[in-house]
Amino acid sequence: MAGTTHTDVNAAKAASGNAVTKKYTGPLITVTMLFFMWGFITCLNDILIPKLQQVFTLELWQAMLIQTAFFGAYFFISLLYFIMSITKGDPIRKIGYKNGIIVGLVIAAVGCALFYPAADLHSYGFFLGALFILASGITVLQIAANPYVTILGPPESAASRLNMTQALNSLGTTVAPIIGGYLIFGAVNAESAGADSVKLPYLGLAATLLAIAVLIKIAKLPSIQSEDDITPDAGALRYRHLVLGIVCIFAYVGGEVAIGSTLINFFRLPEIAGLDETQAGHFLAFYWGGAMVGRFFGAVALSSMKNSTFKYLIIAGIAAVVFVIISSVYSMDEALITLGLIALNFVVLMLGRFIPNRTLGLFAGTVVVLLLITSFATGSVAMWAVIAIGLFNSIMFPTIFTLAIKDLGVHTSQGSSLLVMAIVGGAIIPPLQGAIADATGNLQLSFLVPMVCYLYIMYYGFSGSKVKEPAA
Repeated sequence: MAGTTHTDVNAAKAASGNAVTKKYTGPLITVTMLFFMWGFITCLNDILIPKLQQVFTLELWQAMLIQTAFFGAYFFISLLYFIMSITKGDPIRKIGYKNGIIVGLVIAAVGCALFYPAADLHSYGFFLGALFILASGITVLQIAANPYVTILGPPESAASRLNMTQALNSLGTTVAPIIGGYLIFGAVNAESAGADSVKLPYLGLAATLLAIAVLIKIAKLPSIQSEDDITPDAGALRYRHLVLGIVCIFAYVGGEVAIGSTLINFFRLPEIAGLDETQAGHFLAFYWGGAMVGRFFGAVALSSMKNSTFKYLIIAGIAAVVFVIISSVYSMDEALITLGLIALNFVVLMLGRFIPNRTLGLFAGTVVVLLLITSFATGSVAMWAVIAIGLFNSIMFPTIFTLAIKDLGVHTSQGSSLLVMAIVGGAIIPPLQGAIADATGNLQLSFLVPMVCYLYIMYYGFSGSKVKEPAA
């Protein structure tokens, strides 16, 4: 079972499948809160970029250093974790997933609190440092929580569970542009307030993260940790599908973050939509909302549920709810366009035959086509093409992650740390896209940069994810 230690196996054998499922329902609900919170925090970067670009009069590539600081932390903290695992033994397997989650929450809360002095000092460098600390905490959360979710239940539905928790992550990324856009851009006198408008939102996040840490501490979560000797080694790197998966996570996160970071500026272009920041923030929510809806679809489609008709009914129900919400909150035209994009997503999902690696390859291929439309079309066609990418991004991270840690056994936590380290793609690809946009003066053509990332994801889905015997 991917993500399972000997302790986990013994625990699973001690109970029936129904008992295990019942036992783990509560813990899964509790852990899901974490996915919502780090999704919310991560997507706030898309609001910070235009805000701090305005406050500090930055070029686009300089503003994109926000993502470099944030996702750079993923690389350095995960690298440190990996070095510790091969010299001292796997830290998470020693202290347990629950304690690892608490440590991550506290570090992230400290990073959020540092936004207050950063605004007082009016220092862009201080902001970048605070973001680095914040992301360091989220890195620890990712290393602990992602494999924890795969362990909490039957192995055959691991991809489904991770898609479901990632759907709540996407709920956070969906509401963040709306709430963050109002608090940071839309608040009264936000422009005159300069960087001060970020103080209260991030202090609120710090308090929330600490409250969740207390809740996790007192919650009755399975304290899964190793009872075996933990031998320091780099055994995870012997698995070809993991190594290629590390590159795939790099490509996926880099491509997704580059696109999301550029959307507000993209929607402001006169030849696309000519929106202001607040309006653009609402459409950014469509992009991240698409990822949420697609992950709910993926959770259903990739589940161990045998009745395909029932799966279709659940997916149709989700689509109907989305249609009603958008038609009531926005407009009927936008609801109909969204419903059409959902239908396209479902068709591609059907072509994938609910097989994780095949579905991943087809979704990545669809994104390549959508990025070509984004780069060369104009007006609403280009705008909705880039928004549609969110729907097809949906299953990618949890599916890549699940495929990459499959059959790693005792090396699962170490493999998880390497995959989280690869999230550094979000620090490298966005500034590269920004630099190309600045150099060419053409923001649209810069979307060809993330397109290369999705071409690699296609390869991993169709070929690179196949499990082979580890190298000696």
